[in-house]
Amino acid sequence: MQFEVWAPQAEEVSLECDGVTRALERDPERAGWWTGVAEARDGSRYGFSVDGGPVRPDPRSRRQPDGPDGLSAVVDHGRYAWRAEWAGRGLPRAVLYELHVGTYTREGTLDAAAERLGHLVELGVTHVELMPVCPFPGRHGWGYEGVSLWAVHEPYGGPEALKRFVDRAHELGLGVVLDVVHNHLGPSGNHLPVFGPYFTDRHQTPWGAAVNLDAPGSDEVRAFLVGSALAWLRDYRIDGLRLDAVHALVDTRAYHFLEELSAAVDALAAQTGRPLFLIAESDLNDPRLIIPREENGLGLHAQWNDDFHHALHTALTGEAQGYYADFARAPFAALAKTLTGGFFHDGTYSSFRGRSHGRPLDRGRIGGHRLLGYSQTHDQVGNRAQGDRLSASLSPGLLACAAALTLTAPFTPMLFMGEEWAAGTPWQFFTDHTDPELAEAVRRGRRREFAAHGWAEDEVPDPQDPATRERSCLDWSEPEREPHARVLDWYRRLIALRHTHPDLTDPDLADIKVAYDEEARWLAFRRGDVRVAVNLGKEPAEIPLGTRPARVLAAWDETGGPGEDGLLRVPGESCVVLEQD
Repeated sequence: MQFEVWAPQAEEVSLECDGVTRALERDPERAGWWTGVAEARDGSRYGFSVDGGPVRPDPRSRRQPDGPDGLSAVVDHGRYAWRAEWAGRGLPRAVLYELHVGTYTREGTLDAAAERLGHLVELGVTHVELMPVCPFPGRHGWGYEGVSLWAVHEPYGGPEALKRFVDRAHELGLGVVLDVVHNHLGPSGNHLPVFGPYFTDRHQTPWGAAVNLDAPGSDEVRAFLVGSALAWLRDYRIDGLRLDAVHALVDTRAYHFLEELSAAVDALAAQTGRPLFLIAESDLNDPRLIIPREENGLGLHAQWNDDFHHALHTALTGEAQGYYADFARAPFAALAKTLTGGFFHDGTYSSFRGRSHGRPLDRGRIGGHRLLGYSQTHDQVGNRAQGDRLSASLSPGLLACAAALTLTAPFTPMLFMGEEWAAGTPWQFFTDHTDPELAEAVRRGRRREFAAHGWAEDEVPDPQDPATRERSCLDWSEPEREPHARVLDWYRRLIALRHTHPDLTDPDLADIKVAYDEEARWLAFRRGDVRVAVNLGKEPAEIPLGTRPARVLAAWDETGGPGEDGLLRVPGESCVVLEQD
């Protein structure tokens, strides 16, 4: 078997495979690469030594059976016999479901999660979005501190388990999206700097030195990241990737890394005949991310839209701290602006940033489906001090309003696991660092962060306490009892409406008309023949809808159509979806 590794600054490199050590030779065709042949099979353990140093795992390791610091293992992807015939499922008309493998079930494995996929089929979602699955130290964590970008976390089940999960999802008609992190690696178990200039001090990120996308050696680093992305799509038959915090990918080159990545993914889609897509997480509010490359954009297929979340969150909760401040001044106006224009900050002043922010989105060029809309995500729940969901503070009626706005909005909707039944479990920040000093630093940092916002230390969960993760696991008995069962039925009805009424998947933002009353706390909007009205106030609201006949498609509380006076009467903390002739 051929082994190879990029180590441009090394004087010598050796391979250890199944206990046998041999020297590698410089590749005459590729500067900085070392190659060699050794007897190996699926499961063979191996690693590389640079200049006589310790044997370390392969930067492109496909499996880390003993964790990030152990030897790599050979993976023969051809051994897996795929069951599902899968032509792919693209992003248009999708409904996504964000899932964390380690807390979706108490077992915390891919196989256990696969057994619960039937729930998602009944719910009506089209794609399951897995939070990161790359290896990280310990057993439990969010996954954003992964250090082996081509491998699957062994406690989740390793590579074979991910294939079984994807296969089962495809058998059920579900697409699979994978969250990948290119902007940093975790602080423990990262061996890449031993091999080459994977990082640069030219730029800084919130997590330390930036990934090297534009300094000397960056050609190979970019190829490393692009190769990892394509491997998930090719070897595991993943349908799309969610790219974490792309605003932290600092790249001053003329050919931006994201443009290079999107071109490579589109080429693979053409080669495989399957639709493949990239979804960016970005706080830049820069439409160029999702403008096609031939129109001088970066060519990503969609991006998360935090502005919609922030407007909705402030309207529901009244919270006004931090980045919510700009939205909380007039939350219904902010919500109306995002529903019709995509971004709230489109060149406007952001008090949180102390400067103007964003750029207008051209509604004639960019459809609403290229923005993901959501009322909750792992970030917006888990980065609260106690990981409290909306269900911890809102009535079932207000949760129903949040669902109605998310699932009938012009964006591609995404749910966070458990939201669909108003889960009573929190989703807290938890870690399992094996380095005691790092564990204590994370614990102190978390408490210090929230102490600055008025939280007492004993009110901030200890990330290293196993009970923090246990509290965050979904309780699968909840959907069978009230009020959870009613909320779950509401989500199913709304998703079914989205699938059966083309007006609800029309991407034309310019066609949406919105009316609202800040003081009375109601908002209504029109999408083709569909009308959506939500009343977030405690008192009944009279919403002018006109005298044209209308039939109720779905209502949280018993509600008729508009009266002869053209007013739609909606009970307090309730909502209704209608079709008007």
